Amino acid sequence: MPAALIVAHGSPAEPGPQETALQSLAAQVQGQLPGWQVLGATLAAPGALETALDRLGPGALIYPFFMAQGWFTGRELPRRLALAGAGALRQLDPFGTDPDLPGLMARVALDGARQAGLDPAASTLLLAAHGSKVSRTSADSTYAMADHMRRLTSFTVTVGFVEEPPFLTDTARIDGPAICLPFFALRAGHVAGDVPDALDQAGFSGPLLRAIGEHPMAAALIAAALARA
Repeated sequence: MPAALIVAHGSPAEPGPQETALQSLAAQVQGQLPGWQVLGATLAAPGALETALDRLGPGALIYPFFMAQGWFTGRELPRRLALAGAGALRQLDPFGTDPDLPGLMARVALDGARQAGLDPAASTLLLAAHGSKVSRTSADSTYAMADHMRRLTSFTVTVGFVEEPPFLTDTARIDGPAICLPFFALRAGHVAGDVPDALDQAGFSGPLLRAIGEHPMAAALIAAALARA
């Protein structure tokens, strides 16, 4: 039986909700892949990764539910897999680099603008992202997505980060109509707290959409990636 493990960072301070959300996502993905076994585990929940790996056995695919090919996907996740005796398992590219994600992002942004009564051609799309103090890959992935949005939509597109310049509190000071789409996977502390707080500080009055990883079509993208692999 083909098998896969979807892995996310999770929240060390409160791992339970993120672990539950990821397991729910895994169940949705499995529902689109008849004959597969798909589980979810966060790195933050003690023992979750190891328990899931034991259940899946050898040969499982590892799907990183991360937004960039960075430190966690390049170092920490491989390290944790090796410690669990699963270092030989195949790790796929992360969710944030999926070739079908720009199309989904564009549809979500355009739908959000229409629901708010905004004209995309006269509005700004603000991509809120994590950023990093130690690696450029997080920002690079966000800028690449911004380029996709410029090609796929008529928005003026800008980006803002939680952990590096340009900070979201600065780029969210936008004159005119605007909409914010968080370039995040799970609803952890940044999405639930830091992003809305930064928008409030900046006086941002446009719609704040759900993080793209929370979209119902995220499961379909993951299922397609697993099937291709």
